[in-house]
Amino acid sequence: MKGVAITGMGIISAIGSSVEENLESLLNNRIGITTVDNIVTIHKDVIKVGEIKKTNEELANELNLSKDNNYSRTAMIGVLAAKQAVENAGITAINEYKTGLISASSVGGMDMTERYYYEYFENPEVVKYISAHDGGDVAQKIAEQLGLKGLVTTISTACSSAANSIMMGARLIKSGKLDRVIVGGTDALAKFTINGFKTLMILSDTYNTPFDNDRKGLNLGEAAAFLVLESDEVVARENKKVLARVSGYGNANDAFHQTASSENGEGAFLAMEKAFQVSGLKPCQIDYINVHGTATPNNDLSEGRAITRTFGEGLVPDFSSTKSFTGHTLAAAAAIEAVYSVLAIQNNVVFPNLNFKTPMSEFNMVPQTTLKNKNIDHVLSNSFGFGGNCSTVIFSKN
Repeated sequence: MKGVAITGMGIISAIGSSVEENLESLLNNRIGITTVDNIVTIHKDVIKVGEIKKTNEELANELNLSKDNNYSRTAMIGVLAAKQAVENAGITAINEYKTGLISASSVGGMDMTERYYYEYFENPEVVKYISAHDGGDVAQKIAEQLGLKGLVTTISTACSSAANSIMMGARLIKSGKLDRVIVGGTDALAKFTINGFKTLMILSDTYNTPFDNDRKGLNLGEAAAFLVLESDEVVARENKKVLARVSGYGNANDAFHQTASSENGEGAFLAMEKAFQVSGLKPCQIDYINVHGTATPNNDLSEGRAITRTFGEGLVPDFSSTKSFTGHTLAAAAAIEAVYSVLAIQNNVVFPNLNFKTPMSEFNMVPQTTLKNKNIDHVLSNSFGFGGNCSTVIFSKN
């Protein structure tokens, strides 16, 4: 079996437009949770979100797109993050090796659809936006911007999408099907998702408080992040710098409920168990867990019980949810948290779980609430999706 190295990363989120800016925010408690600015919604003053403070016009200018382009916001931030990752990996000839792109998205071009919905059958000039709706168009536009001619595909398993993208990319490299895979996810805010999560009654009107006994719900966010995975052979041949490695992964779907995880965390427990089997590591070797930690009543209870089952009562390592910085970025969540996991390894730090006050009554687990310096060799990153779809990825220093 071949090894899987991470050689490049790119990200744009509510706390920064590059890897460096995101790290600076994480180290200095600069959160990106604010009221809504870029979307006209009746919920503007009722909820808080992790919004990228750039308009669509500003994003289009950064990409030098023509004024008549049909790029959705999801596609534009995805292109920006993917280009950063490829540049960070030092790739100048993208098709030199067998290269693929696995992009994750749940929102796709919904911002375009809801903007032009009532005009589609009246105004021929907006028909071009129909093709920008689906997630596959997002992946295709990213591939076109990169000049990539190999495998291009999309994964959409709700909030675990990017974790499954990373897992699929790693498996393609290990099996020898591809030499290099660009993996990650992108999702922009839209009225559709704001209204949908509002209907589920899991949005918070204040800053999200992961793993707090009095948590009220999540803050939606938007972001895009991509990582370049490469085989050991390519790394050796090109003398590449390795940022970290993908050493384990696992997913499970307990199909407990359409929009909720089982209260005992069955799916998350199985996903973590599989990840440890693939990596050959034991739970005691994990130095930090970047938890899914959405701050909804169901998620944190389910995940906490699964972690306790996996590691043992009183043996849980340092953990935190970085969604207190960015909000929950849906299909992009596992990708931006993969970047943060690698940054934790590179900088030997545990990022803080902000806004925490009161431990949960159901178990004895308290997140790390301040920045902590610590030698980090292995990070476990959890991601959940609707319907109990759970994915776990283990990132390692060597």
